[in-house]
Amino acid sequence: MTLTTSPGAHSDTGHRRPLNPHDFIDIEAFLSDDERLIRDTVRQFVRRELLDKITDAYTAGHLPEGFRAAAGELGLLGMHLTGYGCAGTSAVAYGLACLELEAGDSGLRSFVSVQGSLAMFAIWRFGSEEQKQQWLPRLAKGTAVGCFGLTEPDSGSDPGSMTTNARIEQGRWLLNGVKMWITNGGIADVAVVWAKTPDGIRGFVVPCDTPGFSTRNVPSKLSLRASTTSELILQDVSLPAEAVLPEADGLRAPLACLDEARYGIVWGAVGAGRAAFEAGLEYARTRVQFGRPIAGFQLTQEKLVNMATKVNTSLLLALHLGRLKDSGQLHPQQVSLGKRHNVSAALEVTREARTILGANGITSEYPVMRHMANLESVLTYEGTAEIHTLVVGQALTGLSAFR
Repeated sequence: MTLTTSPGAHSDTGHRRPLNPHDFIDIEAFLSDDERLIRDTVRQFVRRELLDKITDAYTAGHLPEGFRAAAGELGLLGMHLTGYGCAGTSAVAYGLACLELEAGDSGLRSFVSVQGSLAMFAIWRFGSEEQKQQWLPRLAKGTAVGCFGLTEPDSGSDPGSMTTNARIEQGRWLLNGVKMWITNGGIADVAVVWAKTPDGIRGFVVPCDTPGFSTRNVPSKLSLRASTTSELILQDVSLPAEAVLPEADGLRAPLACLDEARYGIVWGAVGAGRAAFEAGLEYARTRVQFGRPIAGFQLTQEKLVNMATKVNTSLLLALHLGRLKDSGQLHPQQVSLGKRHNVSAALEVTREARTILGANGITSEYPVMRHMANLESVLTYEGTAEIHTLVVGQALTGLSAFR
């Protein structure tokens, strides 16, 4: 038997692009022109308009001034939805935007994610035409802010155990309960609130100026500070019959919304990891000890290689899941795997980068410690790492470990 090769079996190395430390396995080559344009637009927006503001905003405990309006003008809010003023981009394009936002700060991506993938998606997917017309154009422009009320003080990983309830009295819904850890809650104009009814769990569109509805911001956060996190308090909140989301019936509806938001986290975590890796790489190249840059020492190079590997493989996973989503083939369990892997990998990258920066790594002069602290929240919200482990475990074995 003779082994032969075709004329094209050996590539012409003269046409290979040079290795790029910031995109080591050339994922750029697998993006379309439109995807690159959206990515570059958001990247430039973050770097030019937000990076100089984010440290002060993080310290002060709120989003950078003007971000909400700018995100609306740029078309980032609900960008993956169609109609009602939404851009209707691909899932991959939305993911790339999430990556670039979180490379700035997790609070930026969280705002866009909660606005578009939770509040807006819930109304877009499960709402009436009247609800869509009333809220989606305003939310897309950023002239209104939305939040998503599912988690409760004693009901996190087990949302089916919620105690918030709704009942009909004299033809109107009456809501009572408390929601906790709600991103955008204190700045929201409308809340999508999930409650138990005599017929099961239903979703409600609640204008935040409704009597009986109030919020209280979570004080003294040490993570995700450039974001508003709040408690929603509902005391005899009276709503018309048409406030209910007509197509949302049971717990599957809010979980479908969470799948949308978790998908954005799969990409966003890559951005936080990439920012930490780039800070570590630049520092290692310029920090001189023992007469030469520390990037030339074996232990430092091992750290950089480990970090680059995690960032690149996480991005490759995100891109593959995005292609599956755009083709209608993505399973929720695959999103769980992506969130679990990419957030954990990004946390490992930030911790490794901090060791390269030494004492400088704990200061706000560099973004590493801020990303590390933020990722501790990202690891927990919208499904803890433990819950996603059990979701994937059940998919692998066919056996549930939840009960």
